[in-house]
Amino acid sequence: MKIKSAEFVLSNSDVAKCPKDMLPEYAFIGRSNVGKSSLINMLTSRKSLAKTSGRPGKTQLINHFLINKDWYLVDLPGYGYAKVSKSTKKVFQKFITKYFQEREQLVCAFTLVDIRHKPQPIDLDFMQYLGEAGIPFCIIFTKADKLKPKAIERHVEDYRNVMLETWEEMPRHFITSSSKDIGKEEVLGYIGELNDGMTEEV
Repeated sequence: MKIKSAEFVLSNSDVAKCPKDMLPEYAFIGRSNVGKSSLINMLTSRKSLAKTSGRPGKTQLINHFLINKDWYLVDLPGYGYAKVSKSTKKVFQKFITKYFQEREQLVCAFTLVDIRHKPQPIDLDFMQYLGEAGIPFCIIFTKADKLKPKAIERHVEDYRNVMLETWEEMPRHFITSSSKDIGKEEVLGYIGELNDGMTEEV
């Protein structure tokens, strides 16, 4: 899939105020400082579509970006470790949950995980929540340029082993690097497949 246009539509903390049209949505979410904004900018070939920051927890709203005039990329606040007050964190975690519960337009959630680390309980718990809630999701491993290929394989295998303790199979996953454009075609290709599948159903 080629991205010809990418435009910011709106930010808000009220799911009821999200776009009313029924265009498919793909939500991107991950632990704070996982490289979400950089990944979004890489996928859309826009240097500053999503605001990057050295301060974790920068995204604190639901951000909708209209891609190619026919689907939305949704940038959600990160979970865990953000340096914000407990009350603030509670508020935006509440509307993240509400987003997943109420957005009929959501086709797939992409959960971002830093490939450099061993499986983290916070990531596993969040994916468990998605699974139990029946929300389709994929894993995007970020920052692959920081590891050698063998180490990447080993870390993905670590995730597979841990997840297979409670899952029938590991969810579909992608290896990415925002600085090296790794995984861009694969992620966009998958979104294109899902969009085409919905068109065929109609």
